[in-house]
Amino acid sequence: MTQNAPHDTSSAAPFPPVLTRHAEAETCADPSSVMTLLADSGSTADGFTTYRSTFTKGAVGAPAHFHTKATELFFVISGSLQVLVGEEITVLGAGDFLAVPPRTPHAFAAASGCEADVLFVFTPGMGRFDYLRLLGRVTRGEADPKEIAASAERYDNHYVDSPVWRAALEASA
Repeated sequence: MTQNAPHDTSSAAPFPPVLTRHAEAETCADPSSVMTLLADSGSTADGFTTYRSTFTKGAVGAPAHFHTKATELFFVISGSLQVLVGEEITVLGAGDFLAVPPRTPHAFAAASGCEADVLFVFTPGMGRFDYLRLLGRVTRGEADPKEIAASAERYDNHYVDSPVWRAALEASA
């Protein structure tokens, strides 16, 4: 091109471009999964948080919970992920996408007998990587599980009881 396009400042991006190289990404692990932390946007209301989780066969991902501000997006890269949305349970396969709006109870686990590799995106972003790190410390016995409950508002992660989810997990055990 020989002509420069005019610079339109009215459409400026709300945050700078984000690039995370695989070799430089932080990982968090527990006995059932490895999380690769990709982008955490705690400083911009219009940003996002994203990470990739690889679950072992039948691994439980998250108990029933909801977010008051964020929409949580799931994209299954490979394997199968069992998901609770509201009171309905479904299994997502490779290539499936799910968007869970705010205030909708949901939970997830690798489907029975299956592994799952899933990309998670939260929008707007809230700086959730410290929450994921906390989960790892609790799993390893390095932090008190009460810290998770105490962090509900900070990380917009509110746990709820779901008899439907408990029954599904018991049936797949």
